[in-house]
Amino acid sequence: MIKVERLDKFFGENQVLKDISIEYLPGRCSLIIGASGSGKTVLLKSLVGLHKPDNGKVWYGDVNFTQLDENGKKEIRKEIGMLFQGSALFDFATVEENVRFPMDFFTNWSKEEKLERVNFCLKRVNLVNVNNLFPNELSGGMQKRVGIARAIALNPKYLFCDEPNSGLDPHTSILIDQLIQEITQEYNITTVVNTHDMNSVMEIGDQVSFIHKGRKVWEGSRNDILTADNPDLNEFVFANNMAKKMKELMNR
Repeated sequence: MIKVERLDKFFGENQVLKDISIEYLPGRCSLIIGASGSGKTVLLKSLVGLHKPDNGKVWYGDVNFTQLDENGKKEIRKEIGMLFQGSALFDFATVEENVRFPMDFFTNWSKEEKLERVNFCLKRVNLVNVNNLFPNELSGGMQKRVGIARAIALNPKYLFCDEPNSGLDPHTSILIDQLIQEITQEYNITTVVNTHDMNSVMEIGDQVSFIHKGRKVWEGSRNDILTADNPDLNEFVFANNMAKKMKELMNR
């Protein structure tokens, strides 16, 4: 479980996060949604320690992550998997080397143990015979799956995904969503997804937090969102659906 308590974040005099409190539970896909500039990316980065909150606490289980020194945070990060926007694969490295990277950084496993884990993770995301390929030889969807394989390489307790469907076509986006959901439930991972994709919300949103102007102004499930009585949320959902429909019509 991850527990966020009254989180504030400033950049200079600009307060980007305002009194954010959320709990994320194992085995559930928890989504953070909001318009550009709402603070959702800053929230995600604050959860993993890329930003230091000015006030508040982030708990991983019974450990106060915000009070740890760098060595203590490194121990927690061993239990964290990250799927970055755009996959963030190393262009100079093969698929096998990309997936192996967290093992090289955090473990003393033998080459044989690392290779066995690489192959297991690639198989789990439905990729075979790609070990020696480079990222530029893969489709966008395949790159995302390699990113997921790398994210689960150390069998994490926590998985963070930043706009996992960015740049993907609708069909591939659904496959990535389903894969994230399957892995979350299969390994009982606490998964947090930062997204603006309403299809993802309706597909895998066990818990949805809507961030508006730095505040969490609504929270519920993907079913609750359809009957939510929140003008800002309704405007966000309507705007996203209209933009998606216009884009689909233009691409026909």
